[in-house]
Amino acid sequence: MLRRYLSLSTLGFFLLIIHLITRVIHTTPQVYLDLWIYNAIAIIFVFSLIGVPSFNDHVGIAFLALAIAFWAAGSLISSLSVFYTINLRIELISNVLYMLFYPAAFIALPRLLSQRSRISAVEILDSTIIALGLGSLGTALFVGPVLPRLNGDMVMTFFAIFYPVGDLILVASVISTLLTQRVSKRAIIASSGIIIFAFSDFLFLWLHVNNKYVFGSISDDAWLVGLALLVMSTQFKASEQTSNEGVNPVFVALSVFLSATLLGIITLRPGYFPSFILLPTLLTLLVAFIRMTIALRQARSLGAERTLARTDELTGLSNRRKLIAEMEEIGSSEGALLILDLDGFKPVNDSFGHDVGDEILKQVAMRFHRALPPDATLARLGGDEFGVLIHGNYETSMEVALALHATMSYPFLIGKESIDLGVSIGVAANNEDHDLLRRADVAMYRAKRESLGVAHFDFF
Repeated sequence: MLRRYLSLSTLGFFLLIIHLITRVIHTTPQVYLDLWIYNAIAIIFVFSLIGVPSFNDHVGIAFLALAIAFWAAGSLISSLSVFYTINLRIELISNVLYMLFYPAAFIALPRLLSQRSRISAVEILDSTIIALGLGSLGTALFVGPVLPRLNGDMVMTFFAIFYPVGDLILVASVISTLLTQRVSKRAIIASSGIIIFAFSDFLFLWLHVNNKYVFGSISDDAWLVGLALLVMSTQFKASEQTSNEGVNPVFVALSVFLSATLLGIITLRPGYFPSFILLPTLLTLLVAFIRMTIALRQARSLGAERTLARTDELTGLSNRRKLIAEMEEIGSSEGALLILDLDGFKPVNDSFGHDVGDEILKQVAMRFHRALPPDATLARLGGDEFGVLIHGNYETSMEVALALHATMSYPFLIGKESIDLGVSIGVAANNEDHDLLRRADVAMYRAKRESLGVAHFDFF
C-alpha cells in the first residue's frame, strides 16, 4: 500500500511539473493538456491517498480524498464544457461539486494536523468559532468590494461569495488548529497547500471581475499545487506534542468580538457591508453560544465531581480528603483538631445489621453538627470515626469537645430499640508541630484507653 502511495503520488507530482512546463510553452488551451492531463493529476492524487503511511488518521485521509475527488469531478466537468458542447447545466453541476470540497476539507484538515485520532467537541467548536469569525472579517474586507462588479448575476454572485468565504474559513480553521500544535513538517506543508489553494480562488475572482481570466492559463495550476502539497503532507507525522491545552481562549474571544462588531456595524450602518455578511457573523455567535453552554455544563459537572470527591456518601459530611485539605489551609493560625471515635458501635452494628448502623451514623452526624460552632468543619473519616477542625483557642476547642461528648449522653431510638453509645475524643491544638492529625489521634486513643471521654494531647 505504501509503495502504491509513493508511486502514484510521484507520478502525480511528475505530471504536474510536466504540465507547468508545457503550459509555459503553450499559452492557448489544449485538449490533452488542460482537459486530460490536468484532471488526471487531481484523480491520481485521490487514488494515491489509498496507500498513505499507517501513522495517518484514516478518517482524516478519507475526507481529504473525498474533498479532492469532489474538486476533481467539478474540474473535469467544467473542462469538458470548454471543449465540448454538453446540454446539461454544466456550470451549476461543476460549481456544486466544487462546493462539496469545502465541508469535506473542513473535517479532514484538523484531523490531519493533529497527532491525536480524536479531537474533543470543545476544540472543534473553538476552531469553528475562530474560522467563522476570521472568515466573516475577511469576507467583509476582501469579497464585499468585488460584488458590485458582478453585474447582478445571481448564480455567479452566490459562488463568488461562497468560494472566498469557504477558503477563508479553511485557512482560519488551519490556523486555529495549528495554535495547539508544535511546528512540524506536516503542518508547514499542509498549511502552505491550503493557503495556495485559497489564493488561487481569490486570484480567479479578481481576474474574472476584471475580465482578465483565460481558461488554461498557468494560474489554474495553482489549485493543483495546493492539492499536491496537501497530499505530500501525509508523508510526514503530525506533531506529537501540543503547545497548550486546546485553543487559546483569547483567539476565541477575539473572533466573537469581531463578529459582534461586524453585526453592530451592519445594524447601525445598513449598506456599509454586504448583507450576506450577516450569515457568518450570526453563525459565529450561535456556535459561541453553544460553546458557552457546554462550558457551563462542564463547570457544573466538574463542581459536582469535586463536591462528591470531598463528601461522605452516607452522612453528607466532609470526608477525610476535605478535612486534610482544610488543615493545610489553616497554616499557623489558631485552631485545633478533634478526633472522635464512637464507643460500643461495633457490637451494635454486628447485632442489628449495617442498615441500623448506617442510621445511627446519620443521627450521630446530626447531633455533632448541632453542637458545633458555624465555622467548624465536621468530617467523617471512615467507619465510626469523625473529625472536627476548630478555629479558635484552646478553651474553645475544649468547650466544643465537651459539648460533643454530651451529645452522646442519651440513647438513640431506632424503631423500638433504644441504643446507648459513647464517644472518645482526642484534642490537639494547632502549633508549630504541624503533625496535627497524628497528635489528635494519639489523644483520642488515650481517651478511649483510660475512659477519659476527652483527652488533650498537651496533657501527657
